[in-house]
Amino acid sequence: MTYDQLWRSLTPLYEAGEAKAIVRLLMKELFDFSLTDLCCGAVERLSAAQLQRLHGAHQRLLDAEPIQYVLGNATFCDRSFKVNPSVLIPRPETEELCQWVIEEEKKNRQTLSSSPQLLDLCTGSGCIAITLALELPDYEVTAWDVSLPALNTAKENARQLHAPVRFEQQDVLKLCSAPAQWQIMVSNPPYICENERSTMAPNVLRHEPELALFVPDDDPMRFYRAISNYAQWALLPGGQLFFEFNPLYEDFLWETLAGLGFSDIRLKDDSFGHTRFMTATR
Repeated sequence: MTYDQLWRSLTPLYEAGEAKAIVRLLMKELFDFSLTDLCCGAVERLSAAQLQRLHGAHQRLLDAEPIQYVLGNATFCDRSFKVNPSVLIPRPETEELCQWVIEEEKKNRQTLSSSPQLLDLCTGSGCIAITLALELPDYEVTAWDVSLPALNTAKENARQLHAPVRFEQQDVLKLCSAPAQWQIMVSNPPYICENERSTMAPNVLRHEPELALFVPDDDPMRFYRAISNYAQWALLPGGQLFFEFNPLYEDFLWETLAGLGFSDIRLKDDSFGHTRFMTATR
């Protein structure tokens, strides 16, 4: 196979530009080939063992498996995170959520108590919790998820990146009121309705964990409502709650937080111009 044949074989699944990017990333990770190498025929000079390795990866891509799962890692905030089908692949938008949390924390740093605590709910791969633990070293960071396989992946990422995060299995839909302890709570929970399946790419539908993606059509805000109810008790006075959310439910989320007595409710757009993030203060 040539480089052109490789990327063209993926065009039933991806646009040409994305197909080329996927193949370039694959060849860089597998064989350390540059684009110049590929254009100069490096693929045709692979050994039999290398061709076998390439064939296996290529077949997985043809089955719409995301390149990040094929390679076993994804980049998030300039760090490499282990990923597998037990966790969602970290998205660029979620990097922006982390950046916003860090910016807001710097504004409020002078008013913080000693040993402030931060909680990441529905942590998945741990990308949010680990990033914030490394960028905000004064914080004690805890991360919750209901999925044990996801927690195992997150723990491995924390070990590899030397991030001091405490991981716990918790179902956020079953949280009770608790004494105030968190200075920051942040979450990117499931928010895609079942009826949106037909609009989604096959690489997401076939391979990423449904538990981390979908909510019932008749209760799309179930995670946000549960987390907000918990936050009204568990956040310290002046503490902040941060969400990534589906722009379709902006009004519902705003009304939920306002109804629970949160103040300074603010929105932020992602880099694509979609209203994607919200913060509120207890």
